[in-house]
Amino acid sequence: MMPQSVRAFAGVVVSLSLVGCYTLQPTGGAAPAVGTEVAFDVNDAGRFALGGALGPEIAQIQGRLLEQADSEYVLSVSGIRHLRGGEQAWSGETVRVKREHVNSTYERKLSRGRTIALGAAGVGLLAFFVTRSIVGSGDEPTPTPPDSSEAQIIPISKP
Repeated sequence: MMPQSVRAFAGVVVSLSLVGCYTLQPTGGAAPAVGTEVAFDVNDAGRFALGGALGPEIAQIQGRLLEQADSEYVLSVSGIRHLRGGEQAWSGETVRVKREHVNSTYERKLSRGRTIALGAAGVGLLAFFVTRSIVGSGDEPTPTPPDSSEAQIIPISKP
């Protein structure tokens, strides 16, 4: 039977392997479907127009596409990337983004290669820990008494 700590570790590895790895892939000009996770690279005009709502240094807006019309997207924002690096998490606020303010459109898709690599690494790590005795039994080592043949009696003289 596996020790509880190994079982817990196995549960974490399996959970992480099932999550998978996602990447942002260009849509190639095709409009993404409503309900998908998307990201928009914002141009200079978009930074100016959205600056009051999202901040002045927006490089990319990420979130779930709620609606799309001929002239704009309605997005539930999950995060923003800034021009000078760094990201800011959002909690689903709704933002309208005009199509003319978007340079590039990306769709979040499962990366099979990265997911397989993560799963294989997780299984390998799990196998490593299961085949090693990394969890002690909890028994304290018993001290051995000194060998009586090696004991010496040292006489103590009284003055």
